[in-house]
Amino acid sequence: MIDTHSHINMIESISLEDIFKNAKENGIDKIIIPSAYPKDIDVVMSMVETHVNLYGMLGVHPTEVKDWNDDLIDKIKEYSKHPKIIAIGEIGLDYYWDKSFNDLQKEVFIKQIKLANELGLPISIHDRDAHKDTFDILKEYNKGSDIVMHCFSGSAEFAKECLKEGWYLALGGVVTFKNAVKMKEVAKIVPLDKLLLETDAPYLAPVPFRGKENQPAYLKYVAEEIASLRGVEFGEIAETTTQNAIKVFGL
Repeated sequence: MIDTHSHINMIESISLEDIFKNAKENGIDKIIIPSAYPKDIDVVMSMVETHVNLYGMLGVHPTEVKDWNDDLIDKIKEYSKHPKIIAIGEIGLDYYWDKSFNDLQKEVFIKQIKLANELGLPISIHDRDAHKDTFDILKEYNKGSDIVMHCFSGSAEFAKECLKEGWYLALGGVVTFKNAVKMKEVAKIVPLDKLLLETDAPYLAPVPFRGKENQPAYLKYVAEEIASLRGVEFGEIAETTTQNAIKVFGL
């Protein structure tokens, strides 16, 4: 399997060596690490160069856009020449914490969409409490990049709208939560050829580790829950989502 979104640089409870060891022992062949803060861009670049099965995506998270500088565009362009930089992300909109700089979020989001289009790279989208604006901006400004709705949090109805656009939905540990009725419904309806798996480690650890620090090794619990919800074998979910990730990210 492939963990398509994992902030392994933020995991504090275990070493990087153990993160990779645990992942391998639990069937995780590759991990994709996104940048969130501007400083993460250098960190991700360094990490993918030194770890064989680690790939990177570069961008600035919407909650961090106050630290955006247009010089980052040139840096991302230069780093993206590396074959292990495979996407722009995570980028998008987040209206959950602070709505005071929504316009700046939109401005930086659009700049990064255009950058992804120019580079011919897929985009990992962060969308929290901003479904309509995220959807509308992508519809207007995205010109050809594959879209991955990271840690999808919308309704089944919103999922269907995204799927109509040909976008991929990435599901993580939330789908295992007992009260996550909405996510379980989405997991049942998304076509298998549009489904990706992720942990978003160190956040959103699945049951039975809910509330603890997440890690790529726990991806299997996400796959098991989705298989159960859909009434299919674990292997079908593992194999199909792996092939999807290989296709989207050009692995």
